[in-house]
Amino acid sequence: MLSIIVPVMNEEGSLRQLWDEIVAVAETAVDRFELIFIDDGSTDSSWQVISELIESDSRISGIRFRRNFGKAAALTAGMRAADGDLILMMDADLQDDPAEIPEMLKKIELGFDVVNGWKKRRLDPWHKVYPSKVFNWLVSTMTGLTLHDHNCGLKMFRSDVAAEISIYGELHRFIPVLAFARGFKVTELPVNHRSRQHGESKYGVRRFMRGLLDALTVTFLISFGRRPQHALGAVGLFFFGIGMLGLGYLSLLWCLMHVVPVIAVDPIGGRPLLAYSIAATLLGGQAMSLGLLAELIVAYTGKAKDSYSISERKCSNGQANVTPESTPAQ
Repeated sequence: MLSIIVPVMNEEGSLRQLWDEIVAVAETAVDRFELIFIDDGSTDSSWQVISELIESDSRISGIRFRRNFGKAAALTAGMRAADGDLILMMDADLQDDPAEIPEMLKKIELGFDVVNGWKKRRLDPWHKVYPSKVFNWLVSTMTGLTLHDHNCGLKMFRSDVAAEISIYGELHRFIPVLAFARGFKVTELPVNHRSRQHGESKYGVRRFMRGLLDALTVTFLISFGRRPQHALGAVGLFFFGIGMLGLGYLSLLWCLMHVVPVIAVDPIGGRPLLAYSIAATLLGGQAMSLGLLAELIVAYTGKAKDSYSISERKCSNGQANVTPESTPAQ
């Protein structure tokens, strides 16, 4: 069964056409499917259109937020409500083409757990295309997962992935990265990108900067989420060591000035190195202290979610493959 999750924000003009296109493809591609619309605080008649579609087809369901909570919250609500073995997330603006579903299913059948869309021929203005290229290169370099289009809204993944990752803020674009960090197999597929027909883009100029900050967050989470002292402590030790070297050098000069008076040494009180060394020592000590506090937080609050991911189990009672129960999505 395929669960299709579609976040909606003021997309009244595209919902019926999107449903018609999904039906035309999904009925021939999978045995069963469901479509879950999440109205993320729309101010137009999107919810009315969704309600009418629900009455016309039992395969459609809808979730309506009290206000706009963001795409990550909408996708989280959709994944919790999904019953399918596979989950497809796509935007409601008709730029994602449902005709790509069969090809994405083929990738899943080859053994991949996550299929990320790649808008190889992107129909967006240049001021969105080129910053996106820089963003994708930075994310690929920082996280170790090389994809051409991390931000593509068209993604298909197994329900096990949804059960093991947690998204918040704007981390929905990093679902492949988070899954890759858990050991899931990730690939990408060139997909057809269509021009927007209805509504307006929900993203502005600040999206690029927010994306970079989110990339830093994800990089820290996947590398040091369970061992924050390894990051903060390393920074602390570096600055603490630099500061102590500077103070040691100045102490040696002070000794030379008082123990061996014949050696002319300028007073150390007015040297910039003294202020820099003290600042580096304090900064290093604070960083290591923050690392210890972070370790305490992880130790007492991080027990609810396992740091490992099980692919399968084998038992000696004749059951060759036993799929482990997945941890509910946070």
